[in-house]
Amino acid sequence: MAHEAKSGVLGLPPRVAATRCDEHTVEIVSDSGEGAQKAGQAYGAISAKMGNGVWTVEIIPAEIKPPARSRAGASGIRVRVGSQAMTNMGDEADLVVALNEQVLYGRVQQAAYRRGTVVLLENRWASDPQEAVRVQYAEALEFFRAQGLVVHELPLEEACKKVAPDPRVGKNMFVLGMLCSIASRDRQKAHEEIAFVFGKKGKETIARNQGLFDAGWQFAEEHVPLRVEIPPLPTTDRLVVMNGNQATGLGIMAAGMELVAMYPITPATSASHYLAGAFQKVGGQVHQAEDEIAAIGFAIGASFAGKTACTITSGPGLALKTEFLGYAVMAELPLVVVVVQRGGPSTGLPTKVEQGDLLAVLFGEPGDAPKIVIAAATIEECFHLPITARRLAEAFRGPVIVLTDANLATGVAPFSRPEPKAEWLAPPLDLSPWDRKVPPYDWDEATGLSPRPIPGQRGGEHVVTGLAHTRESKVAYDPESNQQGCTMRSRKLAMLRGTLTTPEIDGEPSGDLLVVGWGSTLGAIHEAVVRARQDGLSVSALHVRFLSPLEPGLREIFLRFKKVMTIEINYSDEPDAPGIGPEYRRRAQLATLLRSETLVDIDCWSNVHGQPLRPGQIHAEITRRLKGGIR
Repeated sequence: MAHEAKSGVLGLPPRVAATRCDEHTVEIVSDSGEGAQKAGQAYGAISAKMGNGVWTVEIIPAEIKPPARSRAGASGIRVRVGSQAMTNMGDEADLVVALNEQVLYGRVQQAAYRRGTVVLLENRWASDPQEAVRVQYAEALEFFRAQGLVVHELPLEEACKKVAPDPRVGKNMFVLGMLCSIASRDRQKAHEEIAFVFGKKGKETIARNQGLFDAGWQFAEEHVPLRVEIPPLPTTDRLVVMNGNQATGLGIMAAGMELVAMYPITPATSASHYLAGAFQKVGGQVHQAEDEIAAIGFAIGASFAGKTACTITSGPGLALKTEFLGYAVMAELPLVVVVVQRGGPSTGLPTKVEQGDLLAVLFGEPGDAPKIVIAAATIEECFHLPITARRLAEAFRGPVIVLTDANLATGVAPFSRPEPKAEWLAPPLDLSPWDRKVPPYDWDEATGLSPRPIPGQRGGEHVVTGLAHTRESKVAYDPESNQQGCTMRSRKLAMLRGTLTTPEIDGEPSGDLLVVGWGSTLGAIHEAVVRARQDGLSVSALHVRFLSPLEPGLREIFLRFKKVMTIEINYSDEPDAPGIGPEYRRRAQLATLLRSETLVDIDCWSNVHGQPLRPGQIHAEITRRLKGGIR
């Protein structure tokens, strides 16, 4: 056939020697609903179970159901597999499987590929009944090859039809088989993973999908002369493989919390899906409220009754929860709030990543509403921080906010299997009689802390109010009572800060440039800084996890470097933009906070592309700062 001769693939010798590589990044891109993400997640899980480092990033279109074959409708996944721990999505992909040519355009626009990236492209569109589709296909091939992509046209659907009556339902497992063959994955582990993924759908479904996998494997053996070998990590650790939302849900259960109240919102919803299937096994409940306001109200009510509860949301939901967050601060009720950040403002970029909620979390309520804010930097930390958050919420009588983002929420990576500890759980409720001489807000002047009477403790009865109040919880409008309440609530943060340690520096303790990050940018920043040091540049990095209160010692660290800048995924003005000068510039959010708190002239580099940052982007910016003399 014509497409066979043009591709230069079909008919060639089926087996080639595998190329050994330390890492290999693949993408599967398709129309929405074709199962690309499920295939990529399985490929990542198989690789992780073989001992490789893995990081996945879902490619999610902005629309729920975009039109088929639309350039903006690319749906899929990127999987980076390596011989060491993978902490970010890397730079350009090495291999792409595309189920139509149109979805590739958006990825090319986002610089996801380089010259030499291999594309295995479904060729059915070359002979489509519609002339317009055939023309689009031909034009796309010419464009992609002009960009330096190595495009191989393959009859994937035709081959898939031999084992599946409807290739749209099953082509993803065929593609999984191809990728596992190309990357020399363990075939038995792949069969086991398929059995796990489809376990609830019965033996017939499992067998059908395993058959599709085998067909894809054999197709690649016969028709794709490309093989890579990615040696596994040498480790004896027991590992688990999950995404950040699953890790968050597991952390909530490990913390001993028994209630999560939430309203579905992208990209936080899958945390509730995970909990809905597992929470009851450990005595927990997921409450789906009628809206975000009701969800946090329900959680606060549960916390008031004595057992700290959690609510999970994203940016627009956070906006609706602000009044109740202020109430939890004023009433000093423990509460854990997980905010899975996405692009904003308003509905913004609901399926894309951003770190745009930091200042809203810190300052979103009327008046002074101090609260503890911590940010997860890895998928493993998504597990551990809910445990820390519950303990802090109960110790300091107030809300603790855990920030994650879409990059962590949907990314999959292996980490050491946690060993549950008794101290993760709250002690049994103390319902012994309350000392009537002790007021419900018996603030300690040095720490701002006070014991908390809970319903059921005879003698501890009191009225809880969101109004300004005295130690006795009596509504009070006099200047002294309000001043004292604000002082005590703030003093708790000062007390907590005194228990924190100074963050570690990645690199030398002084130098030309210090890069400061927070959240999911950790891996990309570290990789970029390592590259810069290999280039002979004097650069170090520091990652902040406690954002309220900030960890101690930051000013002293900053003063040891000639330049300090933050790397963030939120908006900041370019310093040379029209109307921007040395006296006015909107800076990235962590930079704004650190400048205020440390009085150090901290610069920033950020974007709101809706994409996770890549090490190459950060490395280029570091190089420009230290070699180009700009800004």
